[in-house]
Amino acid sequence: MFANVLIVCHANVCRSPAAEMLFKARQAAASSIAFHSAGIRAMNGQRMDPLMRRLLAERGVASGPHHSRRLDRQLVRSADLVLVSERAQVSEVEALDPASRGKVFPLGKWEDVCDVADPHGGEESAYRESLVLIEHLVMGWLKKIC
Repeated sequence: MFANVLIVCHANVCRSPAAEMLFKARQAAASSIAFHSAGIRAMNGQRMDPLMRRLLAERGVASGPHHSRRLDRQLVRSADLVLVSERAQVSEVEALDPASRGKVFPLGKWEDVCDVADPHGGEESAYRESLVLIEHLVMGWLKKIC
């Protein structure tokens, strides 16, 4: 069973916090899994992208206070499962902590989706597309881990 799941993207202001909030909102009430997020190249303390925050609210998902944090070895080691937004990020996480091999997977693993496109700074339609995909992938993972 998983107690601590870490979701990773590039800057931890858009995709990974959206996935974190969706996991928290959609997990079964009896589930005791803790969900967290971080970014491989994040600048600590940045707020969540306001457009992604608004789109989550439209889906009934409270985003709460979020401040980005940079991925480090301790975060990886404390996680039972690490989910990344892009397939290439698997090797980046494993390079940071070689002991993480076997617990790092793409968010799209079960759907043969290689990458969740980063909509940050793009058109609203790109954010919507990304969020729909993230929610679909989150629901797939929840069926497997809860």
